[in-house]
Amino acid sequence: MLFERRLREGIHDGSITLAFRRWRRPQVTGGGRYRTGSDLVEVVAMDEVALASISQVDARRAGYGSVEALGADLRGDADLPLYRLEFRRLDEPDPRETLAATAEISERDAADIARRLERLDKDGAWTLATLRLIAERPGTRAADLATELGREKAWLKANIRKLKNLGLTISLETGYRISPRGAAYLQASNRSSP
Repeated sequence: MLFERRLREGIHDGSITLAFRRWRRPQVTGGGRYRTGSDLVEVVAMDEVALASISQVDARRAGYGSVEALGADLRGDADLPLYRLEFRRLDEPDPRETLAATAEISERDAADIARRLERLDKDGAWTLATLRLIAERPGTRAADLATELGREKAWLKANIRKLKNLGLTISLETGYRISPRGAAYLQASNRSSP
């Protein structure tokens, strides 16, 4: 679930506890945990609602000054179902960050990462080349990495998120860097290469 940058501060300080989304079908589940970009939230409840049923209090809890402002900011076709998501911010670290900070990995961990990367490479090998390039050129813009790898920028960004989910990369203000776990994996893969 994506949260607009302007809402993240309110989510972080607890003043925003609702979101409204138009979806063809629900994209989250009750009890599910999701990243906002800076925090983790847990969806406490999700209901399909009519725009007319949204109260002023709901609008304020979603970070808007009025129901009209909330309605004007809703994305998607007005014919799509509207969902009210109630969530709470979790005061715990992002599991990806905890994983990424692991500077030592076992042979078993390395083998597990290799299997996961192999699955990501099913339509053509890209994972190791991307990890090595990020390790060599930390902070390089995604567009420049994409050009060097012969890929589209949007494709590369989406796939680097998959590497981040494995704890192998860290996003920077501009570009990426290899995580301690990613560096340990690269070192292990270099040792196992013929």
